[in-house]
Amino acid sequence: MRAVLTANGLVLRAPMANKATSRIRILSGAFVFSALLILTRLFFVQIVHGDEYQEKAEQQYVGKTGTSFNRGTIYFSSRDSSSVAAATLSYGYTLAIHPAQITEGDREKLYMELSRFVAIDKSDFLTKAAKQNDPYEELLTRVDPAVAKKIEEKDLKGVSLSTQRWRSYPSGTLAAHTIGFVGYEGAVFSGRYGLEKEYERVLGRNEEKESINFFAELFSELGDTLDKNSSREGDIYLTIEPIVQDTTEKAAQGIMEKYQAEEVGIVVMEPLTGALRAMAALPSFDPGEKKGDLAVLQNPLIEKVYEMGSIVKPLTMAAALDAGVVTRDTTYNDKGFVIVNNARIENFDKKGRGVVPMQEVLNNSLNTGAVFAMQKLGRDRFRTYMRAYGFGEKTGIDLPDEVTGLTDNLESTRDVEYATASFGQGVAVTPLAMTRALAALGNGGMMVTPYVVQEIRYKTLLSEKTKPEIVRRVIKPETSEEISRMLITVFDKALGGGKYKMEHYSIAAKTGTAQVSKDTGGYYEDRYLHSFFGYFPAYSPKFIIFLYVLNPKGARYASETLSDPFADLAKFLINYYRIPPDR
Repeated sequence: MRAVLTANGLVLRAPMANKATSRIRILSGAFVFSALLILTRLFFVQIVHGDEYQEKAEQQYVGKTGTSFNRGTIYFSSRDSSSVAAATLSYGYTLAIHPAQITEGDREKLYMELSRFVAIDKSDFLTKAAKQNDPYEELLTRVDPAVAKKIEEKDLKGVSLSTQRWRSYPSGTLAAHTIGFVGYEGAVFSGRYGLEKEYERVLGRNEEKESINFFAELFSELGDTLDKNSSREGDIYLTIEPIVQDTTEKAAQGIMEKYQAEEVGIVVMEPLTGALRAMAALPSFDPGEKKGDLAVLQNPLIEKVYEMGSIVKPLTMAAALDAGVVTRDTTYNDKGFVIVNNARIENFDKKGRGVVPMQEVLNNSLNTGAVFAMQKLGRDRFRTYMRAYGFGEKTGIDLPDEVTGLTDNLESTRDVEYATASFGQGVAVTPLAMTRALAALGNGGMMVTPYVVQEIRYKTLLSEKTKPEIVRRVIKPETSEEISRMLITVFDKALGGGKYKMEHYSIAAKTGTAQVSKDTGGYYEDRYLHSFFGYFPAYSPKFIIFLYVLNPKGARYASETLSDPFADLAKFLINYYRIPPDR
């Protein structure tokens, strides 16, 4: 510091050198900050969004017109953690002519030149080329890039090529109901079904957004990177395993063809987490093709409800065990029927078996035994357990248009509605809701939230992984173990007389056969829904498989139609995932 004498006295002033140093520091800081901004921007342009900018550059080079359609990718996740595209973008070119630039004498020659590379209708071409006042006529779309390059090298007057992108589904019908597809709703082109619809905010791209100011765009991207709650664009990675999905769909197709069924559905889920490894539903569709029967687009696994029949009996039995009103050895006198509110409820074969324990209720699928267990619980406690199993609520799966079940009978003032509900009639739920409820029997008594998206990877390089969610406890761990023990006995001894028992693996399973209800009330005499579930290894299950078939021909019971497909799928999963034996 130095002193300067003024009229007002002595004043201290900083040396000029210090001022210069401060200016240099400020300028240096500004330079470094600007350099960081530029480097960051270059990183986003070249690395993060490189493919998009390259496509835009190619579009400007090859032609002035084109489709800049862009959308995020959906990936299957393979067992080895690799990814397989389920929904992606395909690249090609649009071939067009400009009639105003083509003289009458050149039309035939131009047709001959183009027909060397692509198949075009001569009459259509000449008609379009004759429109002298028309600046643009489209000939073909989705022209292969290699073919487009050959045409472009010819430098034909009046011909243009523009880049084109469109949504494609490399795996065809695989997991079609889960993946969904894109399409128009009015003038808006967006996801219409499945994950394409549910994750539109992530998969969709705002093509109208333009960079007006370098720094404004840069700060916008930096803001998106730092703000995890902002709406960001990205790609999604599924829990669906492509080989498991393909094997499951082939099993469903086999059931469909063998029994000439109206509908078949199969769910493969991890009971402990809710991660879905396969969701198969037939009839199906190809997301990349034109849609004919719109009814086929509906996902029956989450958008339709069914009365499931006897696979509800293990839920009833587990509730009674959990409440302590019965044990495995508790007995009752089975007369083959029971009267409730003047209604006669019978076993499937109308036969009585005398005094039998609760194990026989599951072994022989006795309706009277399920009613007995429900009555021991009482209406209120039975209703509470059924609600806790998720009857009447959505599962919360990350797919659109899920519906709740039809469970008004659980609020009835009459005992007969509770009696029929105890063995799976009079209440209707979705196949996925049923799978989730049954999973609680094997996973220690917990209700989980099913999910198909395991990770979202955003364009900003951030990612968001799905964390398995436990909704609530339904039954105690010891109840889960006991009902699993009873269901192992069903699989090992009762099902097919023991023919499906696996020496080194414990499998807990049960079949169900339900009458199909009429829209006008009552039930069909000749239409049935067959269902089957099983989880394994039973005391620490890696998978639960749920199968159903609607109105199969030539077989009366689910044990006939679904036992073999279940056993085959179980063996496949055990081998594919190298599940160690548990006995």
